[in-house]
Amino acid sequence: MSAPQTVSREQLEPPAAPPASAKRPRAGSLELLTGLLLVLVVFRGPLGDLVSGARWQTWTTVFVSVLVQASPFLVFGVVLSAVIAVFVPRSFWARALPRHPALAVPAAGLAGVVLPGCECGSVPIAGSLIRRGVTPAAALAFLLAAPAINPIVLTATVVAFPGRPQMAIARGAASLVVAVAMGWLWLRLGKTEWIRLPHRPDLDGVSRGRAFWAACRHDIMHAGGFLVLGAAAAATINVFVPGSWLQSVAGTPVVSVIALALLAVLLSICSEADAFVAASLSQFSLTARLVFLVVGPMVDLKLIAMQAGTFGRRFAFRFAPATLAAAILAGAAFGTVLL
Repeated sequence: MSAPQTVSREQLEPPAAPPASAKRPRAGSLELLTGLLLVLVVFRGPLGDLVSGARWQTWTTVFVSVLVQASPFLVFGVVLSAVIAVFVPRSFWARALPRHPALAVPAAGLAGVVLPGCECGSVPIAGSLIRRGVTPAAALAFLLAAPAINPIVLTATVVAFPGRPQMAIARGAASLVVAVAMGWLWLRLGKTEWIRLPHRPDLDGVSRGRAFWAACRHDIMHAGGFLVLGAAAAATINVFVPGSWLQSVAGTPVVSVIALALLAVLLSICSEADAFVAASLSQFSLTARLVFLVVGPMVDLKLIAMQAGTFGRRFAFRFAPATLAAAILAGAAFGTVLL
């Protein structure tokens, strides 16, 4: 009978270990950012010597200028997106849209004008609209239009391109055309089984205040991180890529358009900030940079991942390539006419 007593003693000891091990993976983005800042402070001397060269100083100037210009728009857009997503009833959009699917698509696209926010927020909102009974075509039109034609993004585009208001006009018009066209295309060719919405138990029972701050923290950490990467990439392109390479790519209209479209997909910059990155790519034509601005809020790596997680991989792998092609064509067409 002594064996059971020995076993029970061993079973009483282990429970003390799991809490310690469970706390290890809890370091999140905020903790990592704090650690990075501490490293920068501790090693500020060697890092200062590292960036003392002329090229590094130019890189730092471009990098900081993009961040400083874009950050207010990013923060403002994230806060407004969280306010509308949390405090505006989701059923409102179902009541506000026309019942006929073909009419609901352009109406949902235009609804993006009154919903400031980035593409990070539009994906879950579009999923909520579908759950509330909105036709998927209208929800997808909203998903594509909201990050590109809302007042925050268009104002940021005007600020990033001073003296060229036609850039914001062309961006808004081309983006709306792509959003509506993709919505109508879904009505024609889309299949219900391509969309699989997962259950979201993580927000069940959460108060509005906690949901608001959670949305703000999530969006600012994720979108801010992509902004930093985008600013670093823009600075690197401007400083370290040989000018002859950029001129050879930028000098060929078709190649420059495709190159910036692919760059927009890879950089995954938030729509409130991408105009400042596009403005820094001065080697390229306005049309190529317009394509960059039209493609970015609709198709990028983080969006493809979010769409796959929200709607399913079968949806994302069909919807993203078609949207990319439509965005390139629309951006190039509006750029040729208006710019």
